[in-house]
This record gives sequence, structure tokens and C-alpha cells, in this order.
Amino acid sequence: MPNPESRIESILSKKSHAEIRVKTLGGFQVWRSGAAISQKDWGRDAAIQLFQFFITNRHRHALHKEQIIDYIWGNAETKSGQQNFKVAMHGINKVLEPGRKSRSEARFINRQGVSYQLKLDEIWIDTEAMDQLLAIANQHLLNNSAIARKAYYEAIELYEGIYLPNRLYEDWSTEERERLQLAALNALISLSELLVKENPLESIRLAQKILQIDHAWEDAYRIQMEAYLEKGNRPMAIKIYRQCQKVLDEEFGIGPLPETQQLYKRITNI
Repeated sequence: MPNPESRIESILSKKSHAEIRVKTLGGFQVWRSGAAISQKDWGRDAAIQLFQFFITNRHRHALHKEQIIDYIWGNAETKSGQQNFKVAMHGINKVLEPGRKSRSEARFINRQGVSYQLKLDEIWIDTEAMDQLLAIANQHLLNNSAIARKAYYEAIELYEGIYLPNRLYEDWSTEERERLQLAALNALISLSELLVKENPLESIRLAQKILQIDHAWEDAYRIQMEAYLEKGNRPMAIKIYRQCQKVLDEEFGIGPLPETQQLYKRITNI
């Protein structure tokens, strides 16, 4: 098994070597051999939607065509649902493999009878890379902080915004969007906690990034309090506590958690 640093480099280098590269975080874009695929190239939106569905369900077993149609268009029993799928699959294959011979096996979509699945080995996807980097970071969080920091930073850099913002109202994308946002928040928390003593300013910056994603994420306020205390800036630590107090009260009608209150008492007793 390669060492963790080599695994990180392998994940990052695949981005530049993969023939198909996909961005889903903060916006959707696909590149083929380094060239961006335009909306016009895709033709109908159904092709984009089906490809995004395959990405979202990339770790599930191959899905039956009827299931896919029902998930996306909700009309598996109708002629229009079957037509939507046929047109969308043709559009995907045409965009990803414009030179593919008719009736030859698709390189990027695995077909087993009437079931379909994305071939992950052939494609670089930002969400997949982010998941792989976070797995390395979490695995080494307690035994190799240098590797954990590197993997967290690389994963966080990939999180440029919410997952598939153009599919906010599609039920099939919601769970993945929420999962990825939570993963990004947890990564930012873990990294900022790692840095709070050795680099409190960076810890504060990361905590502020968390609050840009979710302004009521209490851990981010507590980390800033600890970082300002580490810098000897007691007034700022107290100010952050009061901001936290106000946000939690306005959003949920609750006060800070006991651990946040205990940290505040420790600060005020200095």
C-alpha cells in the first residue's frame, strides 16, 4: 500500500491526467481532454441532468433504467420518460466520446443489461477527490498531524461552494449536498483545532470560513475564542462569545453549549 503522502499526490495528479474532469462544487463544469464542454455541446438539459445523477449515485450499485427515469423525471411508465432517457444517454455519450463508433461499448458509463453506473476509474470528480482526501486526513488525524493537515487543506480547497447549485430543488441531489457541506464543515473544524496553538491566526481564518457556510456553527465561535486567548487577546475572545450568544438566540432561541460557557468563564476569570 502506498504511503499517505503518495496517496494524496496520486489523487491530485489524477486531475491533470484524467481525460474527463468534473467540477460539481460551487458550479457545474466538465472538461474533456482539457477543453471545457459548453452548454451548447450538451444540447438538452436532460443529458446534463442524467450525468449529474450518475455522479450523485456513483457509489450505488448499477441502477435500473426504470429507477433512474423515475428518480429524475418521475414518469417511468410513460413514453416521454423512456424518450427522455434515450435522448439523455445519447447526449452524454456524444459529449464524452464524440469519436466513439456506433454500438461500441461506452468508456465512461458502465451498462449491464438495462442497468447503468458511472466508471469512476476513468473520470476525475471533485467530490470523489474530496472524499478520498478527507478519508486520509481523518485516518491520520491522531497519529500524523502533518499528513492530516495537508489532506484537509487539499480537500477544503476543492469545496468551492454547495453541490450542484443548479439542482437545488431536485430531491435526488439533496442528500449528497447536505453530506458534502457537513463533511467540509467538519474538515474545517478539525483543521482549525489542529492549528489553534501553533498558528492561532490561521485557526481564526478557518473558523471564519466555517461561519460563511453556516453562521450558527457554534464550534467555530469556540475555536476563535481559544485562538484569541492563545494570542493573549482576551477582549476579542469575549466579543466572539457575545456574537455567538446573539446568533444562537436569534436563530434558535437557545444559549451556547456548556463547553462554550465554561471557556467563557475561564477567559473572564483570567
